[in-house]
Amino acid sequence: MAGVLESVNQRTKLVGENRLELLLFRVSGRQIYGINVFKVKEVLQCPKLTVLPGSNPVVRGVAHIRSGTIPIMDMSLATGNAPLQDIQNAFVIITEYNGKTQGFLVAGVERIINMNWESIHPPPKGTGREHYLTAVTEVDKVLVEIIDVEKILAEVSPVNETIRDGIIDDGVKSRASARKVLIVDDSKIARKQVSRCLENVGVEVVALNDGRQAWEHVQAIADSGERLQDHYMMLISDIEMPEMDGYTLTTRIRSDSRMAGFYIVLHSSLSGVFNKAMVEKVGADDFIAKFDPDVLAEQVVRQVNAGSQ
Repeated sequence: MAGVLESVNQRTKLVGENRLELLLFRVSGRQIYGINVFKVKEVLQCPKLTVLPGSNPVVRGVAHIRSGTIPIMDMSLATGNAPLQDIQNAFVIITEYNGKTQGFLVAGVERIINMNWESIHPPPKGTGREHYLTAVTEVDKVLVEIIDVEKILAEVSPVNETIRDGIIDDGVKSRASARKVLIVDDSKIARKQVSRCLENVGVEVVALNDGRQAWEHVQAIADSGERLQDHYMMLISDIEMPEMDGYTLTTRIRSDSRMAGFYIVLHSSLSGVFNKAMVEKVGADDFIAKFDPDVLAEQVVRQVNAGSQ
């Protein structure tokens, strides 16, 4: 266990093409789950929790960690199961999503593994509409489930999706009605949030689930002889996705001369200077941290206006 705890912070700087590292953990029972190490700040034995009256039941309390106070969520409760009982012997995975820090209470932490995104697959059909998975994979012949943390956070603390007055006017909506935007995200919640935001701007939205699906889609457009930028005004892509991540999707588009000049925005709950450097390295036009409807709408409005000049 000590090796796992010491490795988390050291290995969040993973740089590779279409690769990721997963921190494996157990919520309860024998099922193994995974979370991208990029999102992990620290793993520690569960500290003393202070219960906050009136908080969401999933939030078991707050903890004072490194001069800060952060909410600690029960991963078992959050995914529709019974609450964890033996909290004293549980662990907390401290994560950063959308610029905010939170902890997830889990029964145990296993190890870190290095994988290729091609080995990460969408959840199998038939898992239902209300599951909490974005992907699955296999490690040592054992199924590993990757949890849709954005869905959990949206349920515990819903984000404000209202776009500030003044960003969109009737002229923008009129010009936007003839434009189409391609969005790619493996999280159902994220796809809905981005789609609603863009539809409020007035553009038509096509939403796909992962990078490989998006790559095959844009290839088919190019193969038909149509210029990609004549079909779509822009691409807004998540970074972490099964089959092919957003970095690799961007790199492939940039390496295809038929798609030259296509505007790409990477939109991710990953944050920090390192990620911005990677965005520049792969040739994306911009990076937006999830989920700020004002910033996202402003980006789309700029493209609408640029295309009408």
